[in-house]
Amino acid sequence: MKDKKGWRELPIGTIITEPGSAREFKTGDWRSQRPVWDANKCSSCLICFIYCPDNSIKIGDDSKMTGVDLDYCKGCGICANECPKKAIQMEIEKR
Repeated sequence: MKDKKGWRELPIGTIITEPGSAREFKTGDWRSQRPVWDANKCSSCLICFIYCPDNSIKIGDDSKMTGVDLDYCKGCGICANECPKKAIQMEIEKR
């Protein structure tokens, strides 16, 4: 028991040490479902972008949706749930 660190020796967590550092940690492999986007159904209303907690919705220079960044998407399904055109469907992740 003496070799364990006490609470004073533990590093402080949840501190962002530099801006933009979250981009270094690709967390998309956590998901069990992936969003599949149908460009033909999409009206680029960007409601999915507004609701996405991980900023995984890709937007082009013309302010239209261009896809989903699966490197960071956790598969929560909020985008699919909020899409008024049902242009995003959740599918089981295949590994």
